[in-house]
Amino acid sequence: MYDFIQKFHSGWAYLALLLLVFAVVVSALGFFSKKEFTPANRKIALFGLIGAHVQLLVGLILYFTSPLGFAQLGEMKEPAIRLTSLEHPLINIIAIVLITMGWSKHKKALDSTSKFRLIAVFYGFGLLLILSRIPWSLWF
Repeated sequence: MYDFIQKFHSGWAYLALLLLVFAVVVSALGFFSKKEFTPANRKIALFGLIGAHVQLLVGLILYFTSPLGFAQLGEMKEPAIRLTSLEHPLINIIAIVLITMGWSKHKKALDSTSKFRLIAVFYGFGLLLILSRIPWSLWF
């Protein structure tokens, strides 16, 4: 079961990253071109949010079942173990919180420019945090 969850977490990451990149690019283009925020833009942002949350849920399951996760918490001398047991989960939870904040704030915004800006900024910062803590050596 552990192997399936680990492979699903790694595979789903591609889709989640693609959805987040797409949401950030579409929102940035909409912001700079002063377009109207449409239901399609909302769905793109929603799919990015859902992809990130599914990745978080699977990651939390993996964190508590993996020998590289919670079981190794406290081993701070080894950089690879510190990355998988502390840095990767913590930074990615912060990133998903930012993405969720962007989604929530965009719903309260009244004009299209603000909606696009909020999604582009919050999703963009979340995406950068996620990319900064991917354990690249384990992923490929």
